[in-house]
Parts: sequence; structure tokens; C-alpha cells
Amino acid sequence: MIRRRIDYSTIGGTMPGTTRVEIRTLKVGRYVAIENDAYKILSISKSKPGKHGSAKARLELEDIFTGQKRSHVGTVTDNIQVPVIEKGSAVITFVQGNEVNAMDNKTYETLILPLDAEMNLQAGGEIQWMEAMGRYRITRDH
Repeated sequence: MIRRRIDYSTIGGTMPGTTRVEIRTLKVGRYVAIENDAYKILSISKSKPGKHGSAKARLELEDIFTGQKRSHVGTVTDNIQVPVIEKGSAVITFVQGNEVNAMDNKTYETLILPLDAEMNLQAGGEIQWMEAMGRYRITRDH
């Protein structure tokens, strides 16, 4: 499967499942979307404006799905994409291969989530999940 990356910031649009905010409004622990990936903000450092420039912000980020770290630098007035994060809880119906089938506790719809090998998941157990930009992840098992 070929996955194409589209940089929506260069064409003036917004990525599906995101909104736009100024970098100055971001806080540690919130999320941003860069190049079709969702990241959690680990730290923010801001510099004072120079003689011919504006204040800059450096964001230290961690991918919420892979754990990969990266940084992003921009002026505090730049707009950046923020993913719409949806969270919920579900009951595991069964585990098959690398997939976990679960039933959402609110909507009763069936979810197919990727298996996280570090978690002890069994049928009948409860999990918490999150969704960002069309990708799902199990965040906690009970």
C-alpha cells in the first residue's frame, strides 16, 4: 500500500479531521498535526523577537501512534494544524491476530483496533481508545 503525504499547509487548506490555531495558543500536553501525523507536545520554548524578525517557538513533539520524536520551529503567529481527538472506552469482544475487536460503551458500534503487544488484552476486558485523523490506538487496558 502506498501512502502519499500531502503538506496541506503549503496549499492553504486544512487536513481532514483538523482545525487551525496560532502556535502561541498551544500548551504542553496538547496535540498538533504535521504531515498527516498527530503529535503530542512535550515542550515549548519561545524566543524573543529579534531586530528584524518576530518571536519564534520551538515545539518538541512525540508521534502518538509510533512514539517517534521530532521538533518543529515556527513564528508564534504561524497557524498550525490541531487534530480533532476522539476518546472512548470499549469492551473487548475477541482478539484475533494483530487486531482487537471491541464494542464501544456509548454507541455500541464495533471497533477494530490494532493490537498493542505490551498490553494484556483478553475478551471481556475493558479498554480505552483514541482516534486521530482516521487512525486508532488503544491507550489503556483496565
